[in-house]
Amino acid sequence: MKDAFADAGASGLLHARDIDTGAEIGLGADTLMSTASVHKLCLVSTLFREAAQGRIDLTRQIEVPPGQRTKGPTGLAVLLDPVRLSLRDLAAQSIAVSDNTAADVLWDELGLDTVNRTMADLGLGRTRAVHAMRDLYASMTADAGAAGAAALVEPATLARLRVLDPAHTNHSTARELTHLLAAIWRDEVCAGEHGRLLRRVLGLQAWSHRLASGFPFDDVRVSGKTGTLPTLRHEAGVIEYPDGGRYAVAVFTRSAGTAITLPGVDAVIGTAARIAVDALRANAR
Repeated sequence: MKDAFADAGASGLLHARDIDTGAEIGLGADTLMSTASVHKLCLVSTLFREAAQGRIDLTRQIEVPPGQRTKGPTGLAVLLDPVRLSLRDLAAQSIAVSDNTAADVLWDELGLDTVNRTMADLGLGRTRAVHAMRDLYASMTADAGAAGAAALVEPATLARLRVLDPAHTNHSTARELTHLLAAIWRDEVCAGEHGRLLRRVLGLQAWSHRLASGFPFDDVRVSGKTGTLPTLRHEAGVIEYPDGGRYAVAVFTRSAGTAITLPGVDAVIGTAARIAVDALRANAR
């Protein structure tokens, strides 16, 4: 795994666990990292857990007018007209296309404290949200200064971005994220219909260039959530094999280069995950 990351021009952290046996493989798995949009896993998990406990109605509709949308390249931010969606459909948008507006509506509904308390209740003591997506991007804009987005490839600008420092932004570890995913797949976050709905949402992600790229098989299912910030490329998800094997994997990367487009780093997330899962499967035989 170290060689794969190095060949891609990045450093990497990884944790993989067999959901059913508990066997695990890690590389820097307890290092705290900025989670970026991977933290939407925590947000959506909290939503369905709250619904399962009768505190949230997932079918409740919310109006999202054009003037109140968080900036982003996908989802509701690119639409021109008023939109009305249920909470569960906002959750689907948050995962499927990493919709920042949809996520922020959910952050407003739940509150940071509820999400953080839920993570603590599930045993994720080092997983914490400190701001919604709008505030994350506001922080990045402020730190970039007058040059704006163009400065985000400059090393001097990157050095002052608070969103790259886990002490100042949403954060977790690779081990805690696989703990959360394993709990979701074992119905420990929420059971029954709510658990099935949560797993359905996590299977909707449109992006296949990271984790899923390591498992290019029609009969292997990959569910997950990506996260991206300057120099950071992440994904956490679950790999399900047709023989019943289920593996939770979280991969964090930091690239040596500052380019916005880094296909080699995207791909190494899938490569490293495949190495780890293959090792877990071989050890189980």
